[in-house]
Amino acid sequence: MIKVGVTGALGKMGKEVIKAVYNANDTELVMAVDIFEEGSDIGSVVLGKETGVKIETDLIKAIQTKKPDVIIDFTQPKTIYEHVTDYINNNVKSVIGTTGLTSEQINKIKEMSEKNNTGCIIAPNFSTGAVLLMMLSQIAAKYFDNAEIIELHHNQKKDAPSGTAIKTAQLMAEAKNSFTLGNCAETETIKGSRGGISEADIHIHSVRMPGYIASQEVIFGAPGQIFKIKHDTMDRSCYMAGVLLAVRYLYENNTFVYGLDNLMK
Repeated sequence: MIKVGVTGALGKMGKEVIKAVYNANDTELVMAVDIFEEGSDIGSVVLGKETGVKIETDLIKAIQTKKPDVIIDFTQPKTIYEHVTDYINNNVKSVIGTTGLTSEQINKIKEMSEKNNTGCIIAPNFSTGAVLLMMLSQIAAKYFDNAEIIELHHNQKKDAPSGTAIKTAQLMAEAKNSFTLGNCAETETIKGSRGGISEADIHIHSVRMPGYIASQEVIFGAPGQIFKIKHDTMDRSCYMAGVLLAVRYLYENNTFVYGLDNLMK
């Protein structure tokens, strides 16, 4: 059995992770960390039945006493870099679903992971459908010279653009240096109306609105045609197959991986 810890256990994603880990045949929930409900049984709060796993607030103490094989982290952008550093320094593998890490931070985490021989997977999105969108966008990028990305999330998401949009742009940028062929010189009468400019001049437009969970559309254009790839998340349970895939991979490997697409090829 793979012993799994969950950080951010009472968040919307954290609760789904708790359910997935508890119900999987090859994983055992051994640790639950959150800033709320200290001392409560995580099962009573999330599953409606006791599991014997108490919610803890001291992350380092929890790691050292519960000794999980893998930790799954869905917390906050402002704390995630510190968390990953703690995981690696304590030689525990981690699956990171929290977005908001900068490219510089991701590179430093990669260096730490390789130096300490402690596996880490950082994935902007764990939905297999969303990952396929990224992979298909990478293929389509070879055949179109113009493209933009629209990503839509709930209005409690704290970072923009989404990690999925950033990763999509990075994959597309491997095909060419710019996706604005033939665009005229522009003047924004309202600053930011054309979105943020990412890799390869790809414009990313972020929408934050109650009612959404997550949605992304990549629009490719060429003379006489428009090609769109879109993925909608209807329920957070769609992420769990990808999360468990990452956990199982890390249990057998000590490598650093950025993006679930590397496990789905």
